[in-house]
Amino acid sequence: MNFLEISRQAFVIAFYFYCLSFIFYVVAVTGKTWRNRDPKRHERKWGTISFATSSLGLLSHLVYCGTRWAYSGHIPVSNMYEFMSFLSMMIMVAFTVVFLIYRKILLGVFALPIAIIIMAYAAVFPQEVQPLIPSLRSIWLYIHVTLAATGESFFAVGFAAGLMYLLRSIDFGANDKQARRQKWWVEFTLFSIIIVVGFIVSVFTFRAAGYEAVFVQNATNIDTKLEQDSTIEQEVYNLPPIVAPHDSKAVEVQPFLGMDRPWFEAPVWMKGAHAGRQLNTVLWSVLFGAVIYLLLRLILRRPLGALLAPALRSIDPDDLDEISYRAIAIGFPIFTLGALVFAMIWAQQAWGRFWGWDPKEVWALITWLYYSAYLHLRLSRGFQGRKASWLAVLGFVVVMFTLVGVNLIIAGLHSYAGTD
Repeated sequence: MNFLEISRQAFVIAFYFYCLSFIFYVVAVTGKTWRNRDPKRHERKWGTISFATSSLGLLSHLVYCGTRWAYSGHIPVSNMYEFMSFLSMMIMVAFTVVFLIYRKILLGVFALPIAIIIMAYAAVFPQEVQPLIPSLRSIWLYIHVTLAATGESFFAVGFAAGLMYLLRSIDFGANDKQARRQKWWVEFTLFSIIIVVGFIVSVFTFRAAGYEAVFVQNATNIDTKLEQDSTIEQEVYNLPPIVAPHDSKAVEVQPFLGMDRPWFEAPVWMKGAHAGRQLNTVLWSVLFGAVIYLLLRLILRRPLGALLAPALRSIDPDDLDEISYRAIAIGFPIFTLGALVFAMIWAQQAWGRFWGWDPKEVWALITWLYYSAYLHLRLSRGFQGRKASWLAVLGFVVVMFTLVGVNLIIAGLHSYAGTD
């Protein structure tokens, strides 16, 4: 039995089930306004179909995880493809738990896209099964990574509910200064999500076109304070080079829309072997995201927040506030154990120290401190409603930077993940 092929097929099937479920959730919410429809009956019918479809997707996702585990001999969280796939699966687990408690169908309209985008993001990276490096061959891999991902998945549900609360509570028809500020930040949040979509679209577009640019780069490795060993390294781009590696020379660049050479080099202060390529990827992600956003605005002729807000009129904003808080309250102790306590124990075993100020460690601590402040303000200072929702939204931005930005932009001991 080819477990690897089964896992690949199960991953694709889960993705399609999630997309289909998202469509069904949209029908369940928007179809209530159709003519000659009993709103409650329609919502109940399509809500059941939507949840059943998302559950089938989750089942297929679990098959992916189990068969890839059986093939590799270790839990599939050892590189970016595996970890982001696992995170999207845990987001669906968290969504399922919260949905069974609160039975809010509209939550699926916002939670499903997060899982879908993260799955698509995972598919960007190399999907080959890689042997574990020595520092990862530990039972703590299972405990640390899975608990951290589980905690982050509940933060994602809290983010979805918080964003829904903002869309529900903000008056998009008002033009006073405070309302304009609130609307701008909601729109910026939606634009940030579209930038992630832009990253996925840009990578798959140029990958399908077979684009490639090759540079040779002078790399100086300092072995001691007195000796230097200069070597030449090759850097391959799969996106047209806006930014060239620092101190490099182009060997082969396929022209694209008149771009036959990079516009500038990556600055010398950017650390990491692939800093130039990663900065180039960020720029293309922002560019594609901006184009997608402008096209949506052109087609829809109004801000995305104003488009989504009417769909939430029938839902109680207090319920959304409660869901966001409960999801974060569930995720916080799980994240504390996985991302900090067990991570430090593993760091002591693997590297001989509990804490080393590695970028991933620092940002995990920042994430923990942030959600600690959220819970403190919520419980002791009475931060509820819009204030708490903004904190929940911003918190997940911190989580995503910890997961994505640190791995792709900042070099460190946690940069073992495949980021081809």
